[in-house]
Amino acid sequence: MSLESALAFFFAIFVFGVTPGPGVFAVLARALGSGARSCFFLALGMVISDIAYLVFACLGLAALAHNWGGLFTVVRWVGAAYLLWLGIGIWRAPVGDGVDGATVPPASRRAGFVQGFLISASNPKVILFYVAFLPSFMDLERLGAGDIVLAAALTLVALMAGLMLIAAGAARARRMFRSARAARALNRSAGAIMIGAGAYLASRSG
Repeated sequence: MSLESALAFFFAIFVFGVTPGPGVFAVLARALGSGARSCFFLALGMVISDIAYLVFACLGLAALAHNWGGLFTVVRWVGAAYLLWLGIGIWRAPVGDGVDGATVPPASRRAGFVQGFLISASNPKVILFYVAFLPSFMDLERLGAGDIVLAAALTLVALMAGLMLIAAGAARARRMFRSARAARALNRSAGAIMIGAGAYLASRSG
């Protein structure tokens, strides 16, 4: 991959990462409820899943998305149900004096990573995107291990940068609200976004 191709690839992946979808909605919901730092492991889970799809595409395994359609349908339903459950939990979460000082314990970080991985993994169309996308930037028939590592590294940086920028923007808006009433409204907004993300996945599970 040439320098020009690498830069173009990075920019294209960045744009892909900030395009509205279930992952972006989940990051918005998490940032509104717990701040930007709590989104790191959620975003990392999504990115690791995307990189796995990227590697599959590079190795010519896109046919798995077609041959294992039934399995991917089950994964999508699990992902949709999990998002709906989280959304309801956020909606009903109690509030204190406001939204300041919210922290995410280690268990929530692990759960966030799993949630993020599940959100991305539940959409097998991602691998089809990479299959159609990669030939524009590299010759897949002459692809080497170094090219795959470079593509994975660029994807990691581009997607994490895009998702964390979204999280930072949402968290900045969150800090404008200090009262318990505002915190309750934010919980319900975040819960509604998460429920919407689950419904989005469920609507594409057929």
